[in-house]
Formats: sequence, structure tokens, C-alpha cells
Amino acid sequence: MLYNAVGGALALGIAALAWSRSRRRGGFYDAHVYGMHARVHRTYAGVSLIFGLLFAALATMHQETAGVATLGVFALVAVFYASSFLQGARDCDE
Repeated sequence: MLYNAVGGALALGIAALAWSRSRRRGGFYDAHVYGMHARVHRTYAGVSLIFGLLFAALATMHQETAGVATLGVFALVAVFYASSFLQGARDCDE
């Protein structure tokens, strides 16, 4: 139950963050360099909501083992999302 609750909270948090980022214009690096436009943020928000529903369904069915595996998969999605627009400027030697 704990893994499903943590996963559900994380999924809803990422969905809220992605939805709020989709409503903003974005900075130079995330919008122009990394291609994180509003549609990409909305896609991550939708995927996170689906994971949130999955965590809720697993919690109601008392599936702890599946919750752990699902949390592992969603952690990868969350890391990919966070790293895609939080990279910032890189030092380039030209």
C-alpha cells in the first residue's frame, strides 16, 4: 500500500508540474534547445495521470508487488521528464 501511495502522489505531482509547464512559454534551453514544447509537457502530464490511475487501481486490488514494479517504471519516466528540461546550459568549447 505504501508504494502505491508514494507512486500515486509522485505521479500526481509530476502531472501537475507538467501541466503547469505546458501553460508557460518556457525558457530558452527547454523550449528551443531541448524541444520541450507545450505538447510534450501535456504528453508527460497525460502519462503521469495514467500512472496515477494505475497506482490507485493497484492499491484497491492490494497488489503490493505490482506497485513496486510500477513505481520503478514510473521513476524512470519522472527522471526522463526532469532531466529533459532541467539540464540548463552546458559549457561548450568551440
